[in-house]
Amino acid sequence: MDADVARFLRYLEHERRLSPRTLVSYRKDLADLCSFLDEHLGGSEWEWSGIDRLDLRGFMGWCGHKGLGRRTVARKLSAIRSFYRFLNLEERIPADPTRALRTPKLAKKLPAHASQADLKSVFEIAENHAAGNKLAGTRNLVILELLYGSGLRLAEVHGLDVADLDLRRKQLKVLGKGRKERIVPLTGAAHRALGRYLLRRDEALQRLGSSAESALLLNPRGRRLSQRSVQKVVRGFLDDAAAGEGLTVHSLRHSFATHLLDAGADLMAVKELLGHVSLSTTQIYTHTSKERIRQVYRDAHPRS
Repeated sequence: MDADVARFLRYLEHERRLSPRTLVSYRKDLADLCSFLDEHLGGSEWEWSGIDRLDLRGFMGWCGHKGLGRRTVARKLSAIRSFYRFLNLEERIPADPTRALRTPKLAKKLPAHASQADLKSVFEIAENHAAGNKLAGTRNLVILELLYGSGLRLAEVHGLDVADLDLRRKQLKVLGKGRKERIVPLTGAAHRALGRYLLRRDEALQRLGSSAESALLLNPRGRRLSQRSVQKVVRGFLDDAAAGEGLTVHSLRHSFATHLLDAGADLMAVKELLGHVSLSTTQIYTHTSKERIRQVYRDAHPRS
């Protein structure tokens, strides 16, 4: 690996404390850039200080020829910009060539979300499963309640420990993107689901003899439930209640935000609940709500 890239990745890991998944993404994007530069410059020796805007534009074109979409190219360009800012701060380059680059224009895509009717069906099915009072059924209901009731990301739900819960105050501590902590409220339904699940969790750990496990969500072996397993659980419920809608785990988070805004919630409050850094990230949900209003108008008005 290039020495400057290796130092940058260590900086991201230890100083900015980015997640392992994000580090893998940065590593791949910069490895792709290095591969392109080796090819573009004919295998000759090169240094980061000698790379200019035209070389980087050539990389963007190279990505396009490989069939990568604009969103992927924009993500790679973001990683390269961060890398060059790092090099500039360390005085490894005289100027930052990425400042003159334009990010590919992206089409705004409204996030998919479930209707309240579909979610009612989802939770009815999950409640019926949880009524059996078994570990899996009670746990799966907790997963749905946290994803939709508190608007958590998949990784945030996966990383929860029992110590993160404050059932007395009906809230929990979440470690979000960039390892930033935030406190989010629990719905009454989530509070009840957790109370029932924690009893089954304790019983399972006692039976397995592994009471030291800190993870909130457990698999049958008493270990932390994997993200893939969480996805499988949620997709199963969504497919049963809303087949063909193309909904995913993240759709529950989108639904959380959209339904709050539809009910008149303040945009800044929704931003804090979601853990967004920028308000512009949250504003996409206002477009979703506006589209719903337009659809209601088109369907209902006799002259629309």
